[in-house]
Amino acid sequence: MIILGFAWYVVFVLSLSFHEAAHAFVAMKLGDKTAFYGGQVSLHPFAHMRRQPIGMIVLPIVSYFYNGWMIGWASAPYDRAWAQRYPKREILMAMAGPLANLILFIAAAVIIRLGLAMGYFYPPESITSSNVTAAEHAGWANSIAVMISILFTLNLVLFVFNLLPIPPLDGSCLVPLFLSSENAHKYKELISRPAYSIVGLVIAWQFFGYIFEPVNLFLLNLLYPGYHYGI
Repeated sequence: MIILGFAWYVVFVLSLSFHEAAHAFVAMKLGDKTAFYGGQVSLHPFAHMRRQPIGMIVLPIVSYFYNGWMIGWASAPYDRAWAQRYPKREILMAMAGPLANLILFIAAAVIIRLGLAMGYFYPPESITSSNVTAAEHAGWANSIAVMISILFTLNLVLFVFNLLPIPPLDGSCLVPLFLSSENAHKYKELISRPAYSIVGLVIAWQFFGYIFEPVNLFLLNLLYPGYHYGI
């Protein structure tokens, strides 16, 4: 369990660091250097751990030993005045995080397909978050299969979860596109309050399973055509 937890933590930290670095990098390119000056335009995990030690160190480890999977958070600072002045740039910055996780998810899927083609991996009889693909041989191939499985599952979770249009998730930045200027301003004022962020996370987590499960099954069956997982 400890060895598997170490694998989970490595992938977790790298995935969140990639997510937040993408936010910070896009913001910098679009004119807001707040995260750049804070050191968040970096894939180095320490740059993000220093900012959110509870979300990136304490909670992931505690949640793993308590539930068998990891939860946590990270963040990249940005200039709210810049975001109000350039709402479209704010949306691009917000979407950069989930897009980073989508890239990692696709990379994991490509590695799995290559492993299948080369005879290193095979489709397991049952899928778990740590067993999306299985190794033909023990040793290093099995270790890689576990790491790639976690990379596949975790980044799909981060991608789908962060796209939910509920504050404080990244997808909430898309809501103002469907509101008038006045209502969009009121909406942003409302979701900036910490209490609404907490409520939003609770609501998002309650509904997430209903959304994620069909998406996950669809993509697994796309990854392994003809195996009909979950049917």
